[in-house]
Amino acid sequence: MPKQTVCKVSELPVGERRIVDVKGRSIGVFNVHGEYYAIRNLCPHEGAPLCRGIVTGTTLPSQPGEYIWAKDGEIVRCPWHGWEFDITTGQSVFNPHKMRVKKYTVTVEPVAEDESVETFPVTVEDGWVVVHA
Repeated sequence: MPKQTVCKVSELPVGERRIVDVKGRSIGVFNVHGEYYAIRNLCPHEGAPLCRGIVTGTTLPSQPGEYIWAKDGEIVRCPWHGWEFDITTGQSVFNPHKMRVKKYTVTVEPVAEDESVETFPVTVEDGWVVVHA
């Protein structure tokens, strides 16, 4: 899979998403609690733009009358028919062993310095700022 620069870290705050095109594939990139995840923007049910759906959480298995809310901000709900997928794994909520969406690796890389800009090391000596040119 080719690399695709999405945006600066500061441009994708917690809880936000970006949808990008990588070689003809629409991919949603999400910031979930400060970690970055990417999944295919295509619901396997009927081809809806999955990553445009509501980001929410889900209830966990529990006793009758008890509701345990979890994974807040980690579940995306298909905007067409409500199928839910875990952004962090790509697995479906209703059938995680058989239904999933493609997950992609996301890395945070340092911004490359512009080599056309000349820089010099700077130190502080006895209260003076010194440029070493």
